[in-house]
Amino acid sequence: MTADDSFDRLDDDDYPAYTMGRAAEMLGTTQGFLRAIGEARLITPLRSVGGHRRYSRYQLRIAARARELVDQGTPIEAACRIIILEDQLEEAQRINAAYRNAARLSTPTG
Repeated sequence: MTADDSFDRLDDDDYPAYTMGRAAEMLGTTQGFLRAIGEARLITPLRSVGGHRRYSRYQLRIAARARELVDQGTPIEAACRIIILEDQLEEAQRINAAYRNAARLSTPTG
């Protein structure tokens, strides 16, 4: 791996750059909270060679949304389900927009 490869990873939202301790610190939460959302299958951290959990920036954004919901009084299991449904809705809307654009481009104008 070259230095350029290492720098490219800094911009990669999916690169597991953060340890559990650092992730919890950044989110202002506990490591137990991160374990709980992992057990609820909201996020699946990658594991280092030594077996330690490692989190990406994308996963931290999802965890931050979960924390926001939990802080508002939503049970953790419900918060995880809400986030999964929000993600599915966003994906469906993206697909629908792509279909509408394709239909619009294939319709002759005149």
